[in-house]
Amino acid sequence: AAAAPAAQPLGGPVVPGVCLLSREAIFANAAVGKAASARLNDLTRAAQTEVDAQRTPLETEARALEGQPDNAANKQKREALATRWQALQQKAAHTSREIEATRAKALERIANEAQPMIAQVYTAKKCGLLFDRGAALGGNFANDLTADVVRALDGRIQTITFERERLPIQQAVQPPAAPAQR
Repeated sequence: AAAAPAAQPLGGPVVPGVCLLSREAIFANAAVGKAASARLNDLTRAAQTEVDAQRTPLETEARALEGQPDNAANKQKREALATRWQALQQKAAHTSREIEATRAKALERIANEAQPMIAQVYTAKKCGLLFDRGAALGGNFANDLTADVVRALDGRIQTITFERERLPIQQAVQPPAAPAQR
């Protein structure tokens, strides 16, 4: 069987004034993006360690209750354990929301730092229209501003510092009480 021919790269002429940019590649390749990513990984690991520290004793208690007789005392222990499991699951979900809020805030800060660099490179390259590089299916990528923006951003900022965002704890919503019967 004959091998399928390799796909020809889509090229074409450079379209003057039409430029491309990948914000994702800026976040992934700029020094500040790499530093923020490393910090987010540290915060995520620390949050997971907090949850794991509470999960391990619950797992031990659950194993101890396995195979125990189904008497009133054990039933009460199982119900208390289930309540603590649910509380831990809620804490884990809350922690996850905090990490996601931290990620969003860090990316927003990097985007704000990058915006003047994007404008500067856009003007220098005489762009009239800027597209997200991810939206392009192919073509000539000579007017891709991403690498120039990364270099400019690296010249401006190398790292940012931040801590985990703390969100208010959402209480479980209680269903409204049924109206009194008359």
